[in-house]
Amino acid sequence: MPSSSDELIFFVNGKKVIEKNPVPEMNLLFYVRKVLHLTGTKYSCGGGGCGACTVMISRYNPESKKIYHYPATACLVPVCSLHGAAVTTVEGVGSIKRRIHPVQERLAKCHGTQCGFCSPGMVMSIYTLLRNHPEPTPDQITEALGGNLCRCTGYRPIVESGKTFSPESSVCQMKGSGKCCMDLDEGCSESTKERMCTKLYNEDEFQPLDPSQEPIFPPELIRMAEDPHKRRLTFQGERTIWIMPVTLNDLLELKASYPEAPLVMGNTAVGPGMKFNNEFHPVFISPLGLPELNLVDTANSGVTIGARHSLAQMKDILHSLTLEQPKEKTKTHQALLKHLRTLAGPQIRNMATLGGHVVSRPDFSDLNPILAAGNATINVISKEGQRQIPLNGPFLERLPEASLKPEEVALSVFIPYSGQWQYVSGLRLAQRQENAFAIVNAGMSVEFEEGTNTIKDLQMLFGSVAPTVVSASQTCKQLIGRQWDDQMLSDACQLVLEEIRIPPDAEGGMVEYRRTLIISLLFKFYLKVRRWLSEMDPQKFPDIPEKFVSALDDLPIETPQGIQMFQCVDPNQPEQDPVGHPIMHQSGIKHATGEAKFVDDMPRINQELCLTVVTSTRAHAKITSIDVSEALAYPGVVDVITAEDVPGDNNHSGEIFYAQNEVICVGQIICTVAADTYIHAKEAAKRVKITYDDIEPAIITIEQALEHNSFLSSEKKIEQGNVDYAFKHVDHIIEGEIHVEGQEHFYMETQTILAIPQTEDKEMVLHVGTQFPTHVQEYVSAALKVPRNRIACQMKRTGGAFGGKVTKPALLGAVCAVAAHNLKMHIIFQISGAGAGLAKPTCRLTQLSEDLASLRLQW
Repeated sequence: MPSSSDELIFFVNGKKVIEKNPVPEMNLLFYVRKVLHLTGTKYSCGGGGCGACTVMISRYNPESKKIYHYPATACLVPVCSLHGAAVTTVEGVGSIKRRIHPVQERLAKCHGTQCGFCSPGMVMSIYTLLRNHPEPTPDQITEALGGNLCRCTGYRPIVESGKTFSPESSVCQMKGSGKCCMDLDEGCSESTKERMCTKLYNEDEFQPLDPSQEPIFPPELIRMAEDPHKRRLTFQGERTIWIMPVTLNDLLELKASYPEAPLVMGNTAVGPGMKFNNEFHPVFISPLGLPELNLVDTANSGVTIGARHSLAQMKDILHSLTLEQPKEKTKTHQALLKHLRTLAGPQIRNMATLGGHVVSRPDFSDLNPILAAGNATINVISKEGQRQIPLNGPFLERLPEASLKPEEVALSVFIPYSGQWQYVSGLRLAQRQENAFAIVNAGMSVEFEEGTNTIKDLQMLFGSVAPTVVSASQTCKQLIGRQWDDQMLSDACQLVLEEIRIPPDAEGGMVEYRRTLIISLLFKFYLKVRRWLSEMDPQKFPDIPEKFVSALDDLPIETPQGIQMFQCVDPNQPEQDPVGHPIMHQSGIKHATGEAKFVDDMPRINQELCLTVVTSTRAHAKITSIDVSEALAYPGVVDVITAEDVPGDNNHSGEIFYAQNEVICVGQIICTVAADTYIHAKEAAKRVKITYDDIEPAIITIEQALEHNSFLSSEKKIEQGNVDYAFKHVDHIIEGEIHVEGQEHFYMETQTILAIPQTEDKEMVLHVGTQFPTHVQEYVSAALKVPRNRIACQMKRTGGAFGGKVTKPALLGAVCAVAAHNLKMHIIFQISGAGAGLAKPTCRLTQLSEDLASLRLQW
């Protein structure tokens, strides 16, 4: 491996960045927040699913001579992948000090912010849309926000702020005027005019959008992209290396030398694997600029799409193809198009590539089952030559003989045209239409003998039911030659359930429900094919019964429409009287510009340490040893804190700060690691070695707790009268149980605490996002064994809570304060999105018994 590193050059908000020692493992979110100190881009889920860290990335294509802008989740963008790119964060869009952008102004004035944590991401999604489409349609606005989550505002005012940029009206357009019948100048009655209005903002107050005033793409990056003498770039980190080849032969040489190295283009598969599964890759190869991976070739038999194309670009390619080709030839392409509209969010669709999505073969993929059903193939290449791999069941099931060899690279994907008597469909069921994994999905294809309903070929593939996409190949074989009728459907349902078995302990649970959904999707496909056959030959093939027609229709993804009516404020009401006026959130503009500071946004000081936790992996066990030697030897680590380091109470009000001799649940804090960076702290935490002796029984359900008489607190009763006597002498007794499963809190801002030890009297200042600061003060006081008046708990704002920040911040605050107290240094402690479940309600079981003196039923 090379020992030196090339310079990484890119632009952020119009300013050139030259990074002489880029870290391949560092993502853009960490870089802009911790290195450039641009804290408007927020950290929330860390996995590309919430949109809080959305930024705009701009690149120049030397072949088309065009600049294209796309939204991306910064938490998944490796900083090394940005060589030659321009990044725009919310600070680059506008600020209070400089000038706020119309997007920021309208989001605030349309009342689209509440806690404000998601607002910068919302701004960036709308802003990127406007850079590409200055006059967007309402549907484009809705689609652009599909990858952004908000937990408190409710989306409507956010979408409405975006609609103000659309020339199309989404109101009722009474009399063709483009206005709403509820507007005062178009109102229905005099009394209505005086009392009601339909908006909480005045569009006349908005500054206009002027696309000519947007920042230009840096000319230096255009020159870099068109440089004919490009060379391979290498970025060397502490333990990893990032290599960017410039030719296809260069890529194949690298893959032959490092066959296990992942190809990183969008990083939507490799990135989550590193974060959530602790995967480590010493070498990354990034072939972003290779033209051979960007081809689009339309032939008589189908279309070939380069592996480098993003899913968003693939959507545009397929859309153009379906307009050019006869409908009967593009059934596979139409099925793919439908799912490309809802797959993930716009950010992920613009980052994820076709080749990466196909080769990674996720079990939840919506596209791979359709590609397999449509008989697609993957074109792969290595130093040994090219070959085609059928994208079929064996490939998706990861059988070695059907997979890529380690030294091979996916070059493109060929999607053939469908036959005249072939029908292809993709189906999915999820908890919401956009930005959600399917509970069950499927790709199905059937080909008939010409002019008949006799099955010539049949393919059915299902996702989200096993560790891989699975093919019902045996079922399909047994159905070939059968007629497409109700008896075939009945047999198919039985065969599929026999072939595809979901184990009882399957990830995601809901086993019986998912088995039902498999049959539901098969039934829907059967009806779709019946309808298609009747359209092909109405005389020969009767239509489906009327009672089943509704099952054919997919729920449309439409821009929400509606009318809001508010009592209008008397125009003669004095300005100093605010009652009834739609007043903008006091921090609304700061939310939209990213200038509203949350705990993790506070300026860092020199020698500030980062804290991470080491938690129990056992439900109930005795701790026999804790070996921290390897963790202490890790670079950047200052200390490992355990229960022995707590100066005061380690158990306050039944809450154990650090487990000492015994753990009573998975996830209980055993020790914490303080280091100079989060990366060092987390890596060192993996090196803490804890041994256990399991204690039986491990009680993990309420029923088990009742059986073993295991109660965590004393019994609390509210009694009136003689209960035992009442139950003995009533006419009827109704008994039952209510069981409520656990519920995870979902707030955008993760649990974050900054502890600052003071120089006098063991005083401590904590900055924390909490709903109960007094509780934090109490626990910290107990842990440090100091009076409460020496603990200051400050809470300026929090990015959502919903009950999840009532009690747990006290425990986390005590843990953080102990580390800060012992080390006499500032400590920042942030629980990742994956670990935020430490603060979730547990299951509840309620046993009910009601006595009735008499029972009367009335109908």
